[in-house]
Amino acid sequence: MSKKVDFLQSISGLNEAELTSRIKEDELRIKKLSFSHALTPLENPQSIRALRRDIARLKTQLRKLQIGA
Repeated sequence: MSKKVDFLQSISGLNEAELTSRIKEDELRIKKLSFSHALTPLENPQSIRALRRDIARLKTQLRKLQIGA
């Protein structure tokens, strides 16, 4: 299976509080990655893009829970 499918399956069982805390953790991690990338180039700069997309997936799942879909 792809990473995207595995990620979506792993977040499908989380509740709102868990999703919110994971979003905050990932946003902090992306800030740290961006800052370190500005100082010295990362070995894999695509990890920033992947993390941004994961945050978007988390926010989408959180919104689905909030509206009850």
